[in-house]
Amino acid sequence: MNTNNTVFLYTDGSCSKNPGPGGWGYALFYNTSQKDDYGHALETTNNRMELQAVIEGLNALTRPMPVRVFTDSKYVMDGATQWMHGWKAKNWQKKGGLKNADLWQKLDKALAPHTVEWEWVKGHSGDTWNEHVDKLAVKGTQKAQAILAKQNGKSRAEAES
Repeated sequence: MNTNNTVFLYTDGSCSKNPGPGGWGYALFYNTSQKDDYGHALETTNNRMELQAVIEGLNALTRPMPVRVFTDSKYVMDGATQWMHGWKAKNWQKKGGLKNADLWQKLDKALAPHTVEWEWVKGHSGDTWNEHVDKLAVKGTQKAQAILAKQNGKSRAEAES
């Protein structure tokens, strides 16, 4: 997919009953290599999972790299490119409170060693790799739902309804 020294990172987050069980997924591409991963949270929001996907993808890199992040989340992209610098300068504070400050700080740390470009892609519009990471994020959400259902003695189908 990628023939230069830039890592391509596709990310997505998912949440059922926002807030509720959620998942994140990413696909990393470097030269001819691809690495996918996904995870879950039992109680979260879609925005938190979108942030977590980028954090996990960047943290999977073993050395500083040029990275191109593809996301369908304007919240994450605008936060990282426009708002985060100001939040950091104000010690991660903003009038009315900064939602997800813990993850914004983790994202700041994960971004630090890399040279990052951001590209927004429209979600559910047929972009092959955005659809791929969406499936990974949904898989994470389904895992969280299954864990909750088991804890509550229900089947996953009952938990999803």
